[in-house]
Amino acid sequence: MSADIFIPARTSGHGQFTVDIDHEKAGWGYSGLRVVELEAGASQALETGDSELLVLPLAGSATVSVDGHDYELAGRPGVFQAVTDYLYVGRGKELTITSADGGRFAFPSAVATKDLPTAYYPKETVRIDLRGAGDCSRQVNNYCLAVEGVTTSHLLACEVITPGGNWSSYPAHKHDEHSENERELEEIYYFEIASGPDGSAGFGLHRTYGTPEHPIDLCTEVHDGDTALVPHGYHGPCVAAPGYDMYYLNVMAGPSEDLVWLAPDDPAHHWIRASWEGQEVDPRLPMTK
Repeated sequence: MSADIFIPARTSGHGQFTVDIDHEKAGWGYSGLRVVELEAGASQALETGDSELLVLPLAGSATVSVDGHDYELAGRPGVFQAVTDYLYVGRGKELTITSADGGRFAFPSAVATKDLPTAYYPKETVRIDLRGAGDCSRQVNNYCLAVEGVTTSHLLACEVITPGGNWSSYPAHKHDEHSENERELEEIYYFEIASGPDGSAGFGLHRTYGTPEHPIDLCTEVHDGDTALVPHGYHGPCVAAPGYDMYYLNVMAGPSEDLVWLAPDDPAHHWIRASWEGQEVDPRLPMTK
């Protein structure tokens, strides 16, 4: 790896970008993420290069211009309030995003090996799953992760919302080999943490660990705007501190073109899933619709 696997908020950014991580900066082959913050009326031009990407509003609405066509994204007030419509843009494109009222926008990306047309997806296409139970309850918003009618070359992306006090990405799982039960996928975690009722800054925890043969080790506090890279190894849990809801955007890509997410649990903790039987899903979920 040519970069640290934990990137504090704004340390990779420049200009209007708060996050700027491509596959070369990460030191791997496929996954990337940029996040831009726009003042009211501001614009940002981008080139996709050899990557495909999504234009995914985190907060605010925008107009995206691609190939002489304008796409209107209604967006959302914030990641804890709603899911959003979004735009797919293929490799070799130039685009400009403009936000009349200002906002924050993510561009999850993956190096592509085929050309696909620009496509707009309304929020109604976003599949919402509730996973786990009890204090392992969380919400997953699927944008291009096994969503019918959404096609990419290599990119997989979803959002996870974890109510304060709950655990997600648990049991820990991995996807660093290609087999019948697993796919090789690099992964980026981008975090946003809700503030407390008095405006206090929230936090959570994130864990990545490997094996004796392929070691990796990260156990850190995470704050709003932080990013973690998972090149290999088991990852999880992500724990939302009580009182502070946690959001993260997962960006995944790897060499396979079958767009399948397969991730076996750490065998030591797989039994946890059986303990959820008979437990109710956290009544705070779903948090967004």
